[in-house]
Amino acid sequence: MEELDSIPKTLMENLLGLLRVRVKRGINLAVRDVRSSDPYVVIKMFNQKLKTRVIKKDVNPEWNEDLTLSIIDPNHQVKLTVYDHDTFSKDDRMGDAEFDIFPFIEALKSNLTGIPNGTVIKRIQPSRENFLADESCITYANGKLVQDMILRLQNVECGEVEIQLQWIDLPGAKGIAKGT
Repeated sequence: MEELDSIPKTLMENLLGLLRVRVKRGINLAVRDVRSSDPYVVIKMFNQKLKTRVIKKDVNPEWNEDLTLSIIDPNHQVKLTVYDHDTFSKDDRMGDAEFDIFPFIEALKSNLTGIPNGTVIKRIQPSRENFLADESCITYANGKLVQDMILRLQNVECGEVEIQLQWIDLPGAKGIAKGT
């Protein structure tokens, strides 16, 4: 993998692995243009910033796009912001949310030997402390753990974004110690 050769060795020694954030879709996003919006999503964590493509004139866009973050500290929050793309002016904010990856990282440490496909490992309930619109489940599926979330956007009149987390182990990375 050519990409790995470009990562400094000290970073690889501290890198736990990669978090694939699948930005699935937006639900009932705010209208920022005349009758619709041209939304895209930006994900930020520490010094990393990634974004999806713009979907024209759609307040219920389906991105189904994977954005990959390098994880060194599982305690960092991930910030998700939806913007409306404007050609001739500054892009408008359409709300934001944050999500915690710590419960997902903790679940990765579990011994999953012999667990049936589709088993829910952990459930996280919506609360004032998180941006969940509904219960979020960490599930063992097809040999991997995934976490599905629907995030309620803040600082906007309406809108939710559905995402899914999946872990990617990297050869040469520090990795996540199992059973700790």
